Amino acid sequence: MDYRRLGGTGLKVSEISLGSWLTYGGYVERENAVNSIHAAYDEGINFFDTANVYERGEAEKVVGEALKRYPRESYVLATKVFGKMGDGPNDSGLSRKHIVEQCNASLSRLGHDYIDLYYCHRHHAETPVYETLRALDDLVRQGKVLYVGVSQWTAAQIEEALGTADRYLLDRIVVNQPVYNMFDRYIEQEIIPLGERKGVGQVVYSPLAQGLLTGKYKPGAAAPQDSRAAKLGWSEEKLNQERIAKVGELSKIADELGIKVSQLAIAWILRQPNVASALVGASRPEQVKENASASGIKLDAGVLERIEEILV
Repeated sequence: MDYRRLGGTGLKVSEISLGSWLTYGGYVERENAVNSIHAAYDEGINFFDTANVYERGEAEKVVGEALKRYPRESYVLATKVFGKMGDGPNDSGLSRKHIVEQCNASLSRLGHDYIDLYYCHRHHAETPVYETLRALDDLVRQGKVLYVGVSQWTAAQIEEALGTADRYLLDRIVVNQPVYNMFDRYIEQEIIPLGERKGVGQVVYSPLAQGLLTGKYKPGAAAPQDSRAAKLGWSEEKLNQERIAKVGELSKIADELGIKVSQLAIAWILRQPNVASALVGASRPEQVKENASASGIKLDAGVLERIEEILV
């Protein structure tokens, strides 16, 4: 496993990380979830991601418990705040009240003394960015959080937050978590250039386009019963036939290189130096091992050009 700096910090994270969205605490059996986390650790993955809203805290419980067998200094644990955690008017958002209360609740569910990386899960237009950053800065000073980040913020929102932090000497955002894969490349326009200038790294989710880039879906065929599409009841429209056909072409390149198309897709993402880690999901340990094997795969200019011709 190769490791990269998280943004402009000195923290090193595995370039493949393990997430728990739509998996742990949900439709994946607890035993498989725990075994997948253990398999990830054995493969050298040191970066584990969850969120308070994933199954209303159940995912945090699974992840926290599974990691407690390992030395705390040997892994990086991330969780998030923003989403609705109750029916009250202050049970969501990025107010000081919600951030502080949810940080304490997450620590309790995780069974940990501190969170390595705490994300603002979305932008909250109703809360002044200064209020959000001051609350996060307080958590850092208290030792409950080590680094702060955001997820799915625009370049303008990230730039405003960085400027506010610098103006008031608050802890800075060091990472953004956006969607990024061969079929969703919006961050290449503004987010990545901003990150390179300002020292904000990207920890990207859905690197396999929710399974489309695994090669398990075939043109015109029904989704396999064990696939995410089948379990979540994807529509025919979401099972984009044009994209499935492109995956078929990408699979030919992967075959030539002696790797899986999923590994090709992850290696393509990691060509970006501003990407600190590609966040993968897994319902079985075997999936973790396959995805982890993408670490260290280098694609030469000729291969990247062929991929680009397919994706255009």
